[in-house]
Amino acid sequence: MGTADRIRVSIFRHLTPPRIFILSFALLILIGAALLRTPFAAQRGRLSFVDALFSSASAVCVTGLAVIDIGKDLSFAGQIVTLSLFQIGGLGIITFSVVLFGLMGRGISFKGREFVQSTFLHTPRRDLLMIVRKVLQLTFLSEAAGTLLLFLRFSQDYPPAAAFYRALYHAVSAFNNCGYSLFSDSLNSYRGDWIVNLTVMGLIVLGGIGFIVLQEVLAWHRERKRLSLHSRLVLLTSGALILAGAVFFYLFEADNILRGVPWQTRLLDSLFQSITARTAGFTTVDVGGLTNATILVLMILMFIGASPGSTGGGIKTTSFTLLLLMIWNRMKGGHEVNVFYRLIPREILGRTLSIIFASAFSICLITSVLLFVGGGSGLLPEQNRHFFVEYLFETVSAFGTVGLSMGITSDLSDLQKLAIVLMMFAGRVGPLTLAFSWYSREKRDIKYAEESVTVG
Repeated sequence: MGTADRIRVSIFRHLTPPRIFILSFALLILIGAALLRTPFAAQRGRLSFVDALFSSASAVCVTGLAVIDIGKDLSFAGQIVTLSLFQIGGLGIITFSVVLFGLMGRGISFKGREFVQSTFLHTPRRDLLMIVRKVLQLTFLSEAAGTLLLFLRFSQDYPPAAAFYRALYHAVSAFNNCGYSLFSDSLNSYRGDWIVNLTVMGLIVLGGIGFIVLQEVLAWHRERKRLSLHSRLVLLTSGALILAGAVFFYLFEADNILRGVPWQTRLLDSLFQSITARTAGFTTVDVGGLTNATILVLMILMFIGASPGSTGGGIKTTSFTLLLLMIWNRMKGGHEVNVFYRLIPREILGRTLSIIFASAFSICLITSVLLFVGGGSGLLPEQNRHFFVEYLFETVSAFGTVGLSMGITSDLSDLQKLAIVLMMFAGRVGPLTLAFSWYSREKRDIKYAEESVTVG
């Protein structure tokens, strides 16, 4: 074996699926940043490197946080770049690669098979190419339906070509749970509009519920096939979170944002904010004007996020449910977690705890960076106290790849923007995946003699 062959084999051996996943996103972000830095991408002059990198990372990580006005600061070409980035970023580069190789008759490599398995499926399957094709079919059908519905509404305000473009952009952005909008006020101008609100909410839910769950629901509807434990947990948790978020938003904002508006608008506002906080980023109200209680509710929803195998971020709905089940089980003195007459493997429970604590640690770390290098210098502590809530909200939003902001994103310094870029990246690929990618093989556990310590 020659030197070149040995180098090739060494590189291939070290390119584990987590590393391929991370490198593909990092490469796409850099390519997007380079494209957004070109003169043709901006309306006036060039974007700075940090703003181009931030915008590209936000699109690829389907976050939606923006340091620029997408509709005004970017040219048509620049907007198409962002649309392409969050479409590819939402589904993943490997997804498109698997389909491309399948169409070329090359099949799916072992690493590609392992990647698809870990991304979209909860149990091993052999028909991976068919699964990926169905993922793309569901995606494009959902986006096409959303585009049609939004076009019917936007055509009342814009010429046909402009209406179609805006409809397409927002439909793709909504399904991929990105939240990038061509309107300066997001969707505030369409507050109370049933067509826009219901269409965007429907796309967000479809994109954030997970592709394998959608497939199982469709199979259940056609053939009455039994739903898996994963799908039942996802559907029940998602429904409960949407309902609880809407109720709390209505109660906490009844005398604030919702005061004096018709009951239909109150209902739409509450549902929309509850759904969009689960990794979408669109908004129909001024987030900076919400009460502290509502801000807390939104941060909890953003931290939980969407479901596994979807376009969204967060710790995921299943992790949240398993954490509650573990706590409830320990309170009853049990040692195993059973749900729907099924036993949850301890390996899954351990991974759940690792994901949650790694995520919480990442949020604390990035929030600390924002505070240490943030604004408010020269002010009394009581005068800059609000920065803590705003920075924490911004960090949780970046981690959950949500895109909601209290209005401080464009005011961040370059160092703070880079910290948020890192948080968006970690939130999209997963902090645990990011940590595991450093190790090429699983570490062998060494067992010593036991000795107890006092906890709690």
